[in-house]
Amino acid sequence: MIIDAWGQHPTLRHAQDPIFDSLRSWTKTPAPTEELPVSTTVALMDQAGVDKMLISAWEAPCNSMISNEEVEGFVAEAPDRFVGVGSVDISKPMDAVREVRRCVQERGFKAIRVLPWLWEVPPTDRRFYPVFTACVEEGVPFCTQIGHTGPLMPSEVGRPLYLDQVALDFPELVIVGGHIGYPWTEEAVAVATKHENVYIDTSAYTAGRYPPELVRFMQGHGAAKVLFGTNYPMMPPAQALKGLDKLGLAEDKQALFLGGNSQRVFGL
Repeated sequence: MIIDAWGQHPTLRHAQDPIFDSLRSWTKTPAPTEELPVSTTVALMDQAGVDKMLISAWEAPCNSMISNEEVEGFVAEAPDRFVGVGSVDISKPMDAVREVRRCVQERGFKAIRVLPWLWEVPPTDRRFYPVFTACVEEGVPFCTQIGHTGPLMPSEVGRPLYLDQVALDFPELVIVGGHIGYPWTEEAVAVATKHENVYIDTSAYTAGRYPPELVRFMQGHGAAKVLFGTNYPMMPPAQALKGLDKLGLAEDKQALFLGGNSQRVFGL
């Protein structure tokens, strides 16, 4: 089984947002002008042999790029293929706590994701802590971005070392840091090694471009700690899997990476 731990089925306003202009210049793709059908995303998953994709809402300051309600609707169109991941506005702590509960209890979402770079504060900021508490109470992982930021926003808030303090304060919280933590991948590996409930996902990178320190981690004591991800639609699943055969993973460890770890971490 292959599970994509980080994807999003975009709304048109998400896909057209100027914050992604730098990414579009890298990929040499224009901003879309029409809504993307769910069937297109599912077809691209089929093409790469991806069984399930965790698709996330995007809450930014004063801007809901992909709402939790929209994610719920996308999941309803492909319930056997999509798994919902909610997001919340951390500037309104009590509303955020209520929304976490609503996402899990009413919508059946399996995780919550908030991106520090969107808010320009690290995950140790006090506004994150009610969200962490709610995730622990509801038994779902907290997903976030670690490492370099593609959009032209500050990257420093994505230092993996911030998650060390979060994990110390919330040892019961399951944390998944996406985008491998580059250029601080060794830092990400150290934090994931230190804390039982901290994981790394490989979204936004093709398998052939994983840093050597991450590959060594996957080959050895970190086999149960790394989750496959794409960051779709920025990267189609087939592209994200390129170079998989060159990682040198034993069959059992590759199975964990591609799906087993996500199955366990997200309770799928």
